Amino acid sequence: MTTEENQRKAFKDWFDREAARGLARQVAAAWPAFPLRRFDRTASEGLEALEFQGRVQRFSDALAACLPEDVPVALDILTRSLPPELPNCEAVTDGWLQWPIGQFIADHGVPFLDASMAAMTALTTRFSSEFAIRPFLIERPAETYKRLYALTSHPNPHVRRWCSEGTRPRLPWGRRLQALSRDPSPSWPILEALKDAPEPYVRKSVANHLNDIAKDHPDLVIARCCAWLKKAPPGRQWIVRHGLRTLIKQGHPEALALLGYAPVEGIKANLRAAPRNPAIGDSIELKATLRHAGSTACRVAVDYVVHFARPSGKTSRRVFKWTTLDLEPGGEVRLAKKHPLRHTTIRTLHSGRHRIELQVNGLRLANCTFDLRP
Repeated sequence: MTTEENQRKAFKDWFDREAARGLARQVAAAWPAFPLRRFDRTASEGLEALEFQGRVQRFSDALAACLPEDVPVALDILTRSLPPELPNCEAVTDGWLQWPIGQFIADHGVPFLDASMAAMTALTTRFSSEFAIRPFLIERPAETYKRLYALTSHPNPHVRRWCSEGTRPRLPWGRRLQALSRDPSPSWPILEALKDAPEPYVRKSVANHLNDIAKDHPDLVIARCCAWLKKAPPGRQWIVRHGLRTLIKQGHPEALALLGYAPVEGIKANLRAAPRNPAIGDSIELKATLRHAGSTACRVAVDYVVHFARPSGKTSRRVFKWTTLDLEPGGEVRLAKKHPLRHTTIRTLHSGRHRIELQVNGLRLANCTFDLRP
């Protein structure tokens, strides 16, 4: 089953009986004694009732039931079973089938650091080990951070990215690294080593890691970014801009100043949304006008804040990036943008009154409403 074919299926259904048989054949090619039928039966039992993570866990448990009890031996078999390495940072593959292998490492590998690090390093060149590394960072932090730092000079960009991505305090879908959220100091040597990585793929992870830290320690991130901007090449400048995005959306004054956004003075704005009564699945078009009545030119970051209706009668807020631009004294600019109104993996929409605010350099200057229909 290819990625394109899987995109037509529900995410959880990627791991079905066909996937179980595919993974079994992969492992058996490296270890002919692998019990194909037993794995098929164990991995497929009751899958229909499980969500995505439950299915990955079921596959991992089936691997544990069918591989040798000696974990380093099992890890060697799984490593030898892996498909060829990704040829570059843009390659699209069906590496998702390796997800249960990472789960197996997370479930059973913590006591065997040498074998597990070797297996995760190999896995991350085919798929990713960013989820597999989390229990190691929680249970054996000092040793694991030391090993990851040593890998920041690895020739493979997937391995170098893993050093940053796997240690993100708030990695989406990953276990939260509570200790790192309290004290991000173990991350800094890794991020320092990767801040001038030649690949945008690696630098994006560094920026996302910075953004994670900024949610708990904005002052530390501002100080680090200030130091990084000194004689910074373009790639590092991009990391700083992207890493400060949450603080910019929050209107953090020091973050705005660091990126050249001055306090807003003399700017008048209006905002309209059409249609006024869209249905879930439609889009609305936002139109804004900014007029600069001040005496000096200014650079502005324009965002919009959607207050989503909730069944409780309360709202949930999300800030979306619109654009950045320069305004001359007496100047006027008109902006237009379409915003989709559809369910996503992280948000279910509900009918009711929604409010949108236009935010310029962190200040709310205009607002409008629309009523969402089922």
